[in-house]
Parts: sequence; structure tokens; C-alpha cells
Amino acid sequence: MPDPRVRRTRQMLHQGLAKLLQENREFDKISVHEITDAAGLNRATFYDHYPDKLSLLECMVASRFHDLLAQRSVRFDTCEGALNAITQGVCDYLSSIQPWESHMESAIIAVVRSMILEGLKSHPAEGELSPQLIASTASWAIYGAAKEWLQTPGRCPANQIVKHIETLVSPIFLHLNQIPIHAPKK
Repeated sequence: MPDPRVRRTRQMLHQGLAKLLQENREFDKISVHEITDAAGLNRATFYDHYPDKLSLLECMVASRFHDLLAQRSVRFDTCEGALNAITQGVCDYLSSIQPWESHMESAIIAVVRSMILEGLKSHPAEGELSPQLIASTASWAIYGAAKEWLQTPGRCPANQIVKHIETLVSPIFLHLNQIPIHAPKK
């Protein structure tokens, strides 16, 4: 666990960037200087924590998305409904972020991929496919389908599309033969 001062500084940088994005600023037009000004920090501090502003954005999005899933106690394991809960989380998160930035996709996909990989650790694959390939394929499929749904005019409610996405994605896990796709029981 990072030092509390490191966490606080990173949180300040996240908040500074979020503030600029909430002002409907385009990410590509926001400078590191503007981010540090909004955060009340200096450029050297920024570069002590992130190599560039894209890394900051990805970390901020990943942190917020991970928090959303943690609040819902979503994990990818043998609990009933996890694939559904993860997919619902992706749909909910994508529909809640404004303004939309394409740079955010890699952060969301990375969180979903790591959750799936974590779940696969306790259920080693019996086939030739690596857990990394399975997790990457599933996370991109979930994200891609959710993004397509988000961009569809007059789209159906999230809970409806989640069922369709789950139907499309669940066969990726079938060859594992030991993972029922589930979520935490309440």
C-alpha cells in the first residue's frame, strides 16, 4: 500500500484533471501545467508520479471504475452472476462519464482484464489457451459491446443489453469447464 502522502498527491492530481474535464475541456488540449495548477501542485511533483497526462487519465479512470466495482462487491470468481455484474458495471460507468474520452477505454479494459485474470488464477485452464488470452478476449468483448450500446441512438436500458452481452461473452469461458460465471450472493 502506498504511503498516505503519495495517495493524497495522486488523488489531488486526479481531482485536478477531473475538474478540467468537467469544464468540458478536451483531454488533448489540457496541459500538465493546467492539471498541476488545478491540483495546487507543481510540475515536478506531477512527473514524480506520472510519466505523462495519459498515464494520469488512465490511472484516474481505472481507480474510479475499480471503486465502482468494489462498492458493488463485484469479483470474477465462482459466485453467481459475476460476468453480469462486471458487464453492468462497465455499462453503468460508460454511461456516467462525461465528457466521453476515447483514452479511457484502455483503463477500463485493464481493470476488467485484471479482475478476470484474478478469477482465473483459482481455476486454471485445462486447454491450450492462456488465462491472459482468455481475460484479454473477454475484457475487450465486454467493453466493445458496452461501447457500441452506449453509442446507439435510442438504446435499450443497460440491464437489457447486459443480458445480451453476457450471452455473447460467456462462451469464451466454456472451454474452462470449471468456471460457472457468477457474482457475490447477497
